[in-house]
Amino acid sequence: MRFQSQRVAYPYFVVALLLFGLQMVFGLLAAAKYLGPDPLIGLLPFDVVKAIHTNLLLVWLLTGFMGATYYLVPEESRVELYSVRLAYVALALWTAMGVTAVVGYVFRWTAGNKLLEQPFPLKIVIVIVMLLFLYNIGMTIRAGGRLTTTEGVLVGGLACTALLYLPALFEFDNYTVSVFYRWWTVHLWVEGVWEMIQGALLAYLLIRLSGVDREVLEKWLYVIVGLTFISGILGTAHHYYWIGVPRYWLPIGGFFSALEPFVFFGMAMYAYYAIRRSGLGHPNRMALHWTIGSAIFSALGAGLLGLAHTWPAVNKWTHGTLITPMHGHMAFFGAYVMIVLGLITYAMPGLTGRPEDSRETTAGFWSFWLQIGGMFGMTMAFATAGITQTYLERILGIGYLDTQLKLQVHFLMLVATGVLFTAGVALYLWDFFFLAGPLAPAPARERVAPARAPAV
Repeated sequence: MRFQSQRVAYPYFVVALLLFGLQMVFGLLAAAKYLGPDPLIGLLPFDVVKAIHTNLLLVWLLTGFMGATYYLVPEESRVELYSVRLAYVALALWTAMGVTAVVGYVFRWTAGNKLLEQPFPLKIVIVIVMLLFLYNIGMTIRAGGRLTTTEGVLVGGLACTALLYLPALFEFDNYTVSVFYRWWTVHLWVEGVWEMIQGALLAYLLIRLSGVDREVLEKWLYVIVGLTFISGILGTAHHYYWIGVPRYWLPIGGFFSALEPFVFFGMAMYAYYAIRRSGLGHPNRMALHWTIGSAIFSALGAGLLGLAHTWPAVNKWTHGTLITPMHGHMAFFGAYVMIVLGLITYAMPGLTGRPEDSRETTAGFWSFWLQIGGMFGMTMAFATAGITQTYLERILGIGYLDTQLKLQVHFLMLVATGVLFTAGVALYLWDFFFLAGPLAPAPARERVAPARAPAV
């Protein structure tokens, strides 16, 4: 850690990981509801639990992205953060919004728009926080007078994330129109600009963990950004197949969605290139594990499993079945969860004032492999359940409830592997909060002054 203002990333990581743990609680609860009976159905029915589970995922990942940016940008721009106070104010507003949203879902205070359930007042808070965040980062880069490709792609991805949230502010009476514009936010986040964020964080970590030349890795970033825009924008069409739009969206969605895996395969390739050139010599081996794991797992989950059911001829059978969470769980974990955990693991020695090899703990390795094994098991459980569901419901015509009874063994596997994954998350939280040590105190008599742009 070169700059004292990078310390502001620590509370963002704390909030992100606490929400990550809460997401696991609601995830296990959602999986258990498949088995029944459900004593909490009056208070927490499945739709509420699922909404909380998915929204917590989005909120904690965005919190992690912001914390990662506050850690990365001062180092890349070689200047202190413009305003530490502004970063704390934004975090307080963001945390209050997240807690209010979760409590509101329990009491059915929701906009009712899947994945964008936040009521309108909370959406305004989200917009305000993102504007404060982008202003703070923008002023920091301006003061430093230096913009690297890595931070440019990262900040560009975050700015586009804020811009693409704007369609979520509007409500439409027509369901087809509402779904059409919803994917402008959701798809173009997770299969568009968030890939830019992942690519930038991956490049940043590989540069520092492998020692490979920055120029080489940043050339890969240009390729990633190009593929993201070529495939991601029109690839949104694979969400339009069955919502009542014209048929020409079928070939567009099929073709461009088939290009989307190349983004993740490209990331896996440049991670492999970096490690092959430098080996695994960096003392923070846990950060290396999470970084390389993100590149590989995202290629499998987001790339290969996404391609497996994105073709219209296949998707007409699998759409709306458990095949979708098979792809979604592994994709989100590999592409975004692992890269955030990798950045946190890399940053912790600097934030706590401990040596780089202090992250090489037994709890850290167990956490990594339990999460890997648990997620792989959940993916297989969803896959077998989804294939069985597709055959029974769509081919044989057996009713939904009768089909669910025949899937009980797969749900048992889902809960068992979910417990395994949650144990890995609990170990990561234990390692972070109790083994890594608290945030190192600021040096005596040193105050972090805001960055200021040079006089013209």
